[in-house]
Amino acid sequence: MTKKAIVTGGNSGLGYATAKKLCDNGIKTYIIGRTKDKTENACAEIGENAIPVIFDLNNLDEIPAIIAEISNGDNIDILVNNAGINQKKEFTEVTNEEFSNIIQTNVLSVFAISREVVKIMKKHDGGSIVNISSMASQYGLPKVIAYSASKGAIETMTRAMTVELAEFGIRVNCVAPGFIKTKMSAKALDNDPERKNKVLSRTPMGILGDPSNIADAVYFFATNESSFVTGTVLPVDGGNSIGF
Repeated sequence: MTKKAIVTGGNSGLGYATAKKLCDNGIKTYIIGRTKDKTENACAEIGENAIPVIFDLNNLDEIPAIIAEISNGDNIDILVNNAGINQKKEFTEVTNEEFSNIIQTNVLSVFAISREVVKIMKKHDGGSIVNISSMASQYGLPKVIAYSASKGAIETMTRAMTVELAEFGIRVNCVAPGFIKTKMSAKALDNDPERKNKVLSRTPMGILGDPSNIADAVYFFATNESSFVTGTVLPVDGGNSIGF
């Protein structure tokens, strides 16, 4: 039977690369995205194994119905929790609402969708959950307090889920990307050569990563290539996290 996967935020950037990797390897992949045209276009580009699901993960009460529809009685073999938002702002300028919004999108929605998928995985033969964290969880970065807190929570959640779910054949791992060549990073670095040079000088490999590097790491965790690996947080950052 063809394996079934979900990738949240899979219509661009790291999520797109991950969804394409899964689809190219014959895994039917449901790409959850908020924007209809963007999500449908991404699926059309990726090919027949990509199925668009237009949904805002902040609608927490509707997540059980969406997951049940995707499952349709079958297992969901792979869940990739990739969707997330960021905000760059001085610590003292961040409002309670802004902080709460980032926590809801980056943490609470991950919990809610994982909970529903785990219910299905427990009825079948287990599965693999891959959470996407960030280098922001590895050490302090300025002006991203809410984002950093949310990604730290994701790594702790990964470990807690691992211990509780292993007996059901469910593995939970986490990929922590460093600076990767995406539209988001281009916006941050291309207009700030000094910052870009600083980043590269502190990265032992001396280059930015490619979205395919993240997709390869996620694929490793998602499949039987890592059948005896769970509870791991893997930095994919060219050595940046130890180069500072």
